[in-house]
Amino acid sequence: MVRGSVTDKALLRQLMAGCDAVFHLAAVLGVKNTVENPLKVIEGNIDGTRNVLELAYEHKTKVVFASTSEVYGKNDKLPFREDSDRVLGAPSVHRWCYATAKAIDEHMCFAYSDKGLPVTVVRYFNAYGPRQTSSQYGGVVPRFIMAALANEPIRVYGSGSHTRCFTYVSDTVAGTVAAMDAAANGLAFNIGSERPIAILELAHKIRELAGSSSPVEFVPYEKAYGTGYEDMPARIPDLSRSRRILGYDPSVSLDEGLRLTIAWYREQQTKAGNGQ
Repeated sequence: MVRGSVTDKALLRQLMAGCDAVFHLAAVLGVKNTVENPLKVIEGNIDGTRNVLELAYEHKTKVVFASTSEVYGKNDKLPFREDSDRVLGAPSVHRWCYATAKAIDEHMCFAYSDKGLPVTVVRYFNAYGPRQTSSQYGGVVPRFIMAALANEPIRVYGSGSHTRCFTYVSDTVAGTVAAMDAAANGLAFNIGSERPIAILELAHKIRELAGSSSPVEFVPYEKAYGTGYEDMPARIPDLSRSRRILGYDPSVSLDEGLRLTIAWYREQQTKAGNGQ
């Protein structure tokens, strides 16, 4: 393991020479970052991806680029196909800077594909699982689990009626690895679950699976992220292309994945309590 950054072009040049393939997972993300530090999100994502693609092109090294379901924005035509339109708010609303930066990254991927670079884009839909931390970018699953295990209030933003499709990490990994296949070159793929759940229902499910006495509290978006914040009511992927070309078929149910994730967090709590 080498600790470094995709923004360090000299380091990347050195490492790329010894690579057979690159899984480009590095990103600056999180709703809080997009609202409070848009330049960090824009520059971190675009500059890093440009470096990876430029150097991979020099060696004709296969790249699998991790994108996001955020690129679809607030398109309300569900489920999202890989060629669905992107519908975003005004550029003056920082909420959309992450979706825009990752879309520019995708444009660069497809431009390099046209030049002959073997590259595939995977768009993740709410990946979760052990070792995910809420402190990094405010993921809702770890945030809810940590609150539930501490019997603290589980805070739901807005009404909790918006729905998402949560994808256990092993299913996310399976789709990502499958994207290495040459048949996937030059294409984007949705990697996720097709089973939506409302965020409020997710909060109650996590509380029940954790055996928690936590109350569920509602927090207005304005209080969490400031005025003008927008959220999408639903996100559901169309997996037709992923199934046909990648053989991708997510197999871990939400209940099973949450049990595994809660067990991991509980183990970390025990280790911390024992001073390990």
